[in-house]
Amino acid sequence: MSNMIATRDAYGETLAELGGENKDIVVLDADLSGSTKTGVFAKKFPERFFNMGIAEANMVGTAAGLAAAGKIPFVSTFAIFAAGRAWEQIRQSVAYPKANVKIVPTHGGITVGEDGGSHQSVEDIAIMRAIPNMTVIVPADGPETKLAIRAAAAHKGPVYIRLGRNKVPTVFDDGYRFEIGKGVEVAAGTDLTFVTTGLMTAQAVTAAGLLKKEGVSARVVHIATIKPLDQEIILKAARETGAIVTAEEHSVIGGLGGAVAELLSEKHPVTVKRVGINDRFGTSGKAEELLKYFGLTPQDLVEAARETLAGKR
Repeated sequence: MSNMIATRDAYGETLAELGGENKDIVVLDADLSGSTKTGVFAKKFPERFFNMGIAEANMVGTAAGLAAAGKIPFVSTFAIFAAGRAWEQIRQSVAYPKANVKIVPTHGGITVGEDGGSHQSVEDIAIMRAIPNMTVIVPADGPETKLAIRAAAAHKGPVYIRLGRNKVPTVFDDGYRFEIGKGVEVAAGTDLTFVTTGLMTAQAVTAAGLLKKEGVSARVVHIATIKPLDQEIILKAARETGAIVTAEEHSVIGGLGGAVAELLSEKHPVTVKRVGINDRFGTSGKAEELLKYFGLTPQDLVEAARETLAGKR
């Protein structure tokens, strides 16, 4: 892992590339284009960029109208506002009619940092996952973000792609192929499996390396698409390793951990431990401090793995 890149930067760059390739792509932002990086698109294609002001609900409704007219709208703001203020419009005007709108918020999770609990969205994956017809994606790094944005543009129907603020390690190389609805095994292992998403995939790869020194073989399965969930790769991991640790920068309720627990409880019960935000709001602090505070470091994953292996035995 190398090359620290923010997923929001990868988004801005890819969006501008797509704008040159497809004249039907339009972009809407809620007065945050400098932060969400949609400003890159705005400079290249000002006639196809719409600053909707601090009016997120109106922005999503407008995007639905543009989609009905044959455009491919990308909508951006912070995750707390996209999943929160515009929830009803996303449900009624986008998901219900299966409108071809791509909702791509940035600043998801606690690594927003000093903005604090009011701006740290730890519930958005659960909220979006519960909406019928919605595809939910959380990329691990910059390269995967670029591929996910392109896949979303080609996909027909509503998509929610959660991006972050800070630079994160690069997990995937140029040979990686992204497919909506498909997980990928990042590291092989036989004793237990980390099932991860977003920036926690890089943390799990580091944790697997630490466990290897203890004689523990940990598999890492990255799930970029929370919905539809790749059941096959998770069930395979459960059958072959017999223990699962999920990890996400999100509440343990309703996100990746919830989805995995639901699947395995029905189809192949094994020991499962969910690592994430334990039913509380975020707080102010630097990103790295908050990852440590909320127990989302590689060492925390090592401890979770030890507990899970003890339960497995």
